[in-house]
Amino acid sequence: MYVNDPLGDMLTRIRNALMRGRGVTSTPASKLRKRVLDVLQDEGYIRGYSEVEKDGFGSFDIELKYYEGSPVITKIKRISKPGRRVYSSVKDLPRVQNGLGIAILSTSKGVMSDNAAREHNVGGEILCHIS
Repeated sequence: MYVNDPLGDMLTRIRNALMRGRGVTSTPASKLRKRVLDVLQDEGYIRGYSEVEKDGFGSFDIELKYYEGSPVITKIKRISKPGRRVYSSVKDLPRVQNGLGIAILSTSKGVMSDNAAREHNVGGEILCHIS
């Protein structure tokens, strides 16, 4: 199955699994997805993920995180899409829910959260908002 927006597909799979109360969801593997999952894990939004082989193709099994029965991720939104790319300089980086959420960016120094981008003084493409 061909997917036009692989990152958007992964975010939708996570969103759907959280709505259904699932503990684990899977998505096909790619380098960009791995880097975004690394940021989500470092920021504490998911428990972790593991790379598995299914039918000769790599995929990630993502362990979702819940606190007292409710999901840690309450809102997940794709910002930069294939039809409309959204870029931001370091001065104009958005604050998601007044700093309670994160924005994930693709920068020249790799995929990172908005706080890490401010520390490294780089801007880039805003991939998604997580809160």
